[in-house]
Amino acid sequence: MKNNDPRQNPQMKDSESKLELANKIARQSKKVVKTYATIEDGLFKGVRWLSSWIDRILFNPRYGKVVSLALAVLLYLTVNYTDTSLSNNIQSVHEIPSVPVTINYNSDMFEISGLPSEATAYVMGEMSDVQLVRTQKNYSVVADLSGLTEGTYQVKLQPKDFSERVNVKLEPSTALVTIKKKVTTQFDLSYDFINTDKLDNIYILGDPQFEATKVNVRAASDTLDSIAFVKALIDVSGKTADFEQDAVLVAYDQTGTPVKADIIPSTVKVNVKVTSPSKDVPVAVELQGEIPDGKAIEEIIFDHSSVKIYAQQSVLDKLDKVSVQLDATKLTSDTKMYQTITLPTGVRQINPARVNMDIKLGDAVSKTIDNVAINAINNTKRYNVQTKDDQIAVSVTVYGTQANVDKITASDIYVYLDMKDLQPGEQEVTLQVNQDTGTYVKYTLQQASLTVNVTDPSNSAASDDNDSDGGTN
Repeated sequence: MKNNDPRQNPQMKDSESKLELANKIARQSKKVVKTYATIEDGLFKGVRWLSSWIDRILFNPRYGKVVSLALAVLLYLTVNYTDTSLSNNIQSVHEIPSVPVTINYNSDMFEISGLPSEATAYVMGEMSDVQLVRTQKNYSVVADLSGLTEGTYQVKLQPKDFSERVNVKLEPSTALVTIKKKVTTQFDLSYDFINTDKLDNIYILGDPQFEATKVNVRAASDTLDSIAFVKALIDVSGKTADFEQDAVLVAYDQTGTPVKADIIPSTVKVNVKVTSPSKDVPVAVELQGEIPDGKAIEEIIFDHSSVKIYAQQSVLDKLDKVSVQLDATKLTSDTKMYQTITLPTGVRQINPARVNMDIKLGDAVSKTIDNVAINAINNTKRYNVQTKDDQIAVSVTVYGTQANVDKITASDIYVYLDMKDLQPGEQEVTLQVNQDTGTYVKYTLQQASLTVNVTDPSNSAASDDNDSDGGTN
């Protein structure tokens, strides 16, 4: 009979132990799976909550600016940290153009040529060091000529005041320099007024009076030979009265290009008188063309009967009026107009520059005035003039309104012949008549030319002397 008691049957006891262990493992596995499922579910819930919270922050207008600022700061820190760490290792090259070249030499004794005024520097090194050099800008290039005398030398250019942490290459790195000894020559002083566009037109500048009329110029011999003149530059901007100033001196060659040289002294004291010559003159009308429909000007009323003109005194002495140009072909009835005054040659300014005119017209008539005297002008050689048939007068037709024509007499009309280009002998000359712009009438000569015999009295006197000598022999 079988024994089923596990305590007495070792095989049975071992099977039950294994079965119990398996059940225990199975129960433990279920717990682990359940635990993992719980954790996983919790994680999913956490992620969904976090995602929902981030969405509320990112897409909420209240927090959008804060989020943008935080991201920008984060990005800035990241980039700068990266750039800083990289730049400490990256090599860089930077070109610096137009670095001024300075010279160490005795400028009182020698003149230097062939040296460039600027050089290009190529700076090489770590990026941070190169960037530091770019921001400093207190560097230069030096050519050391101290101890050298007259002659031509190949001189090395040296970088100065660059950081020791960078390498510097120069272009050019050398220069062929010529050193010449300076000599001194004396020049006469001339002048130029500068900034004349800033001087009011009503003012006239007198001749400058200099403290010294000669200056010493020091330079190499060939440089001195190229100097044509030395000028004092007198600044006249804004001047309204007599003034004194220290004018800067500049040497120029024949083409007017400045020449670099030592001028001793470099300035000169100058006095300049400032005047404003002026004169009041009447306004006259110069008609261009003919007034249509048988009309003529009866009178013109100006809002200013005279104007003030500004010019050199020599110009003022020759002027007794100023003119307004008027197109007569457009005058068909009484009219008012605003017209600019023609600026005479040499006149700097007119005040006022324009005038109002009230023009009155009337019916035109004409009359002939006889016995108008003939005058000779520009007889600088003092020739004798004899007219054919001893004619000394002509007739002139006067055209205008009745009132204006009636005012004209023979003495008001000036007829003349111009002897400027005449030579001795018999010839035909043209007669001319002055048109009086103040009376608004027109003069017409009834005789356009005249036959004259021109003789030279000096030759006649010589001939008379010869005849007298011959008669006595």
